[in-house]
Amino acid sequence: MINRSTWKGFPLGSLFFIMVLGLPLNGLKSQTYKVIGVGDMMLGTNYPSKSYLPANGGKDLLTDVESILKSADLTFGNLEGTILDEGGTVKRCSNPSLCYAFRSPESYVNHFVKAGFDVVSLANNHSGDFGPSGRKRTKEVLDEMGIAYAGLAGTDETAVFEKNGVTYGFCAFAPNRGTCDIRNLSRAKEIVASLEKKADIVIVSFHGGAEGAKHRHVPKRTETYYGENRGNVHAFAHAVIDAGADVVFGHGPHVTRGVELYKDRFITYSLGNFCTYGRFNLRGSAGVAPIVELELAKDGRFVSGQLIPIYQMKTHGPKIDSQNRAINEVIELTNADFPESPLQISKDGKMTKK
Repeated sequence: MINRSTWKGFPLGSLFFIMVLGLPLNGLKSQTYKVIGVGDMMLGTNYPSKSYLPANGGKDLLTDVESILKSADLTFGNLEGTILDEGGTVKRCSNPSLCYAFRSPESYVNHFVKAGFDVVSLANNHSGDFGPSGRKRTKEVLDEMGIAYAGLAGTDETAVFEKNGVTYGFCAFAPNRGTCDIRNLSRAKEIVASLEKKADIVIVSFHGGAEGAKHRHVPKRTETYYGENRGNVHAFAHAVIDAGADVVFGHGPHVTRGVELYKDRFITYSLGNFCTYGRFNLRGSAGVAPIVELELAKDGRFVSGQLIPIYQMKTHGPKIDSQNRAINEVIELTNADFPESPLQISKDGKMTKK
């Protein structure tokens, strides 16, 4: 349909010429927005020892991908752990061999700012590693640096902010205490529906699903891991899109999972480990992940996308992977788990609608 406010007073001959050529009529230019999503981020922890902090204060961890992250209109990541210099009450663990607590120095937030991060999720099993005071200081540090966040039940369930003329709504979910519950679909839909009324583009993050290389596939049922209900991430993703979400960024399994296009909205089921220094297992598939770059219409519809493959080792942050391992994994897993999805992924990571 022609927008009358666009062509009012425009020479009819020129308008006819544009229509014949099939050029876009919305302001004579089709406007899209670039949104980037990455997975788990923990840039080093001073607990239980400062030996787990990277060299040079972590300043070099994101250098190799910084220009990519800064190129987007909006850049998102999942913040694992807390940001505070010292203190907080460390969480108690029933099984210490499976328990890790992350506390990054407050200066490390500058690395996120320098790399262009706009919004992070706090809905995960590590945001409460150092109790209420740890969460409080983390939020204060993010507020001071202008990075939005959401995902804490009852206090910080959503974030609404404007950037470059677009209003974004953001919310995040997990199966962990103190977070917005991924297993409560009715409440999740209420939260998303409230954001849809306020924002041009609604982005939802979830931390869910079983962990590790044995759980790369999306089973489309409730997943249980170490006795914990980790949610049905497939049902969750579809439910929030039905309620008004435009993008769903998943993480939690610490490996890459497949992607899906549902109702012209993009879903990634696990973005894997993006920058997780020192205390994360990075062996095999846990050490490779995609940066997901999306081109969206202003109403949130998927236009196109690009997968950028990265890899990590214990001694450095994410680097571009010339072997394209994350792209190959996404193609394999998407074809296996979502053969009906109208999404086409080329070997170089270009994503288009079939």
